[in-house]
Amino acid sequence: MAEMSNDYALARIPQDARKPMWDVFLVRFGAVATLSQFILGATLGYGMTLKQAMIATFLGSVLLEIVSLLIGIAGTREGMSTSLLTRWTGFGKVGSSLIGLIIAIACIGWFGIQNSVFAEGLIKAFGGHISFKLMSFITGMAITIIVVFGYKMISWTAKIAVPGFLIAVAYATYKMLSEHNLTELLNSAPPGEPLSIGVAVTMVAGGFMIGAIITPDLSRYNRNVKDVFWMTFLSIFLGELLINLIAVLMAHAVKSSDVVNIMLDLGGWFAAFLVIFATIKINDLNLYAASLGVTNFFDAMFGIKVNRGLMTLIIGALGTIMSIIGILENFVGFLVILGIAVPPVGGIMVVDYYVLKRHRKVLDETRVSGKLPEKFEKVNPITLLAWGGGFLVGYFVKSGIPSLNSLIASAVLYFVLMKLYAMATNREIVEFEHVKSI
Repeated sequence: MAEMSNDYALARIPQDARKPMWDVFLVRFGAVATLSQFILGATLGYGMTLKQAMIATFLGSVLLEIVSLLIGIAGTREGMSTSLLTRWTGFGKVGSSLIGLIIAIACIGWFGIQNSVFAEGLIKAFGGHISFKLMSFITGMAITIIVVFGYKMISWTAKIAVPGFLIAVAYATYKMLSEHNLTELLNSAPPGEPLSIGVAVTMVAGGFMIGAIITPDLSRYNRNVKDVFWMTFLSIFLGELLINLIAVLMAHAVKSSDVVNIMLDLGGWFAAFLVIFATIKINDLNLYAASLGVTNFFDAMFGIKVNRGLMTLIIGALGTIMSIIGILENFVGFLVILGIAVPPVGGIMVVDYYVLKRHRKVLDETRVSGKLPEKFEKVNPITLLAWGGGFLVGYFVKSGIPSLNSLIASAVLYFVLMKLYAMATNREIVEFEHVKSI
């Protein structure tokens, strides 16, 4: 049980523990085919025509796929989670531990917020006959117990929640088409305040950018690069385009952006329940990423190897308590800031792994034996500079997509600063002081 709950948090995943593409895809698709994605689609539909909403969704999805694929391939090659892989992709001991902590805080916060949405949705679907605090406790701890057992239990949950979600959406879609004229819905004007394409693309790409950055948490279970491509491509484009298309049409049909009301109106309470229940799939991944981040933080910073399952219990209880006492409403602004701080990690990882290739030799050598490299950098000051610069660009530059701005800026800064430092020190490959990893 202890081995299963630890879930290779601080090790490479061996080939015999890898999963078929469809197994990993279902888990990843479950992170997109959720209530929160439906809310995004309904919001787009409430303020845009169908054509506008689909253009924005397509552009945002392309950006997400590029980021997910590049980082996801690195994850499957090395068999490591995002926070662990960063030790050998530019961040070293200090940077990797900071990443683990930031990802953990962000995902714990979103876990609590999603738990509140989950609980409120269930209460609304069942007519409000149970208190919010009790429902929040039940939903939060239920998800926590699932995540304690790691990927295997998350996969089984996806096999229940995702089909249930699709059945509910299919039934509500059938009801919508039987009660409304499809041609009119396709050509109808948005019922709410207009949204610009730029804002909509920002919502689509920014809403799942952290999910794209932590792709290796799942892609490390893929067997090869081809599986990573299909896992990311199908989950993002099916999840974003298909779900948003249906949600936009429903928002036009019901003249509302309230997803629970839409599903109650078109599918009844059971369809509403199934859609709300699918929230479990994004929230178990929030908690899973948080548990991996915390485990990496303690190991990289202090050399303490904590059990991932035990940490899941602790942080799951913390997130549940936060949702129960309602302090998360004042936490959203902080999480938005973290949403700008995480994407630069992806930009730096891609440049270090694919362009500079500073640690590719030792990664290739140790991959054969299935072990981690024995050493990694203590601190890379250039990484910290590029990371901070990317964050400032994302925070202060108001045009475009903040999360994408921070990612691109950090990647460019990191590449330029590393090349300048290499020229100044007359070195082909720049490496800083190393410390033992084991």
